[in-house]
Amino acid sequence: MSTEQKRNNTSSRVTRHASLHFPYQLFIALRYLKSRKRHRSVSFNTAISIGGVALGVMALLVVLSVMSGFHEDLQRKILGVNAHIVILDYKGTIENHENIIEKIRGEKDIVSASPFVLGQVMVSFGSKGQGVYLRGINPATEEKTTDIAKHLKEGRLSDLDEKDGLPGIILGKELANRLGVFRNDAITILSPTGEIGPLGMLPKVKSFKVVGIFEVGMFEYDSNLVVTGLKPAQDFFKLGDSVTGIEVRISDIYKAGDVRERIQKILGYPYHARDWMQMNKNLFSALRLEKFAMFVILVLIILVASFNIVSTLIMNVIEKQREIAILKTMGATNSGIMAIFMFQGFIIGLIGTIIGLVSGYALSYVLNTYQIIKLPPDIYYLSHLPVKMKLSDFLSVSLSAILISFLSTIYPAWQAAKLNPIEPLRYE
Repeated sequence: MSTEQKRNNTSSRVTRHASLHFPYQLFIALRYLKSRKRHRSVSFNTAISIGGVALGVMALLVVLSVMSGFHEDLQRKILGVNAHIVILDYKGTIENHENIIEKIRGEKDIVSASPFVLGQVMVSFGSKGQGVYLRGINPATEEKTTDIAKHLKEGRLSDLDEKDGLPGIILGKELANRLGVFRNDAITILSPTGEIGPLGMLPKVKSFKVVGIFEVGMFEYDSNLVVTGLKPAQDFFKLGDSVTGIEVRISDIYKAGDVRERIQKILGYPYHARDWMQMNKNLFSALRLEKFAMFVILVLIILVASFNIVSTLIMNVIEKQREIAILKTMGATNSGIMAIFMFQGFIIGLIGTIIGLVSGYALSYVLNTYQIIKLPPDIYYLSHLPVKMKLSDFLSVSLSAILISFLSTIYPAWQAAKLNPIEPLRYE
């Protein structure tokens, strides 16, 4: 085909689509995604570029969803056993806990408050024993303050009342399995700090009846926590009417810092309040840092895919030298030529991002629904790989992928724009 025929054909196509208010740069960019039959490698490279972006977006979305799932699952399990805010006394124990609860009861955002006792003990059954934390709670108010009742596999919190002459106790599933304990078995609780006798310090020993089993799904709690009634715990530790602290539940867990400060102002010294974010600061800070690190690392996959876009566009510029020269002779500006190839790279990045979004969502949904990947709970605190898809993650990944793809088009487009139209047409 002669140069004149090419010019006429190109002119007619551009004129026809311009009349439809369709930018000629975008029209030509779409045509350039399909190469000539004798240059199929360019179309193949385009597919590879799209696939690279899609793979990078999919991998990044799945990893971020898993990290968000870890964060939310740990948060849910920690708050399932612990209160949102804990009030303590610098002196060690709180004597007038009823008055303190009454002071903060009407405070905004506070849902409920409940006293508790906490201490380290040894639990034994037969020849087996293990060190655990013994928590004494008020069953009537605990259900309103924490979600531990929702994690009960056997029994109820109301069963902690004394039965058959023994106070009730609830064990974590891992601890019960390790000791070989079942419901209605009697276990022994020992504390090394007891009364002083002729031979020195005598340990305190008391029998409890197992009335329930709970499973939080977090190994640390399921293997190291036992729960009993408030009064038996006070008697065992010889606290009288004193308690270790007061648990507070609020309506919005993310307002814990503000509510804690208000409680601190109301109570003053010697009381001090701590919220759940303070008590687990190191854990959640590590998760946020790891999530950010994984985001940065996996963005490199998209960067690698952007190099494919660069090479594809450069090959396209080389292939389309004559067409670029014809467009310039017809009056196309350098900015117009740049727009053609920037549109082309942008479309490649956009298609790859859309495919990656769909694939990432589908894979995350499968992992979350069917729990395909199981985890050892004693190492990861979790029994399966959690997945939480967040709109913010999808938006940040999409914008990052499209931006990187767009930036990768600048150099090839600039090379096309500065092409001298005389050389390609010299021998036509």
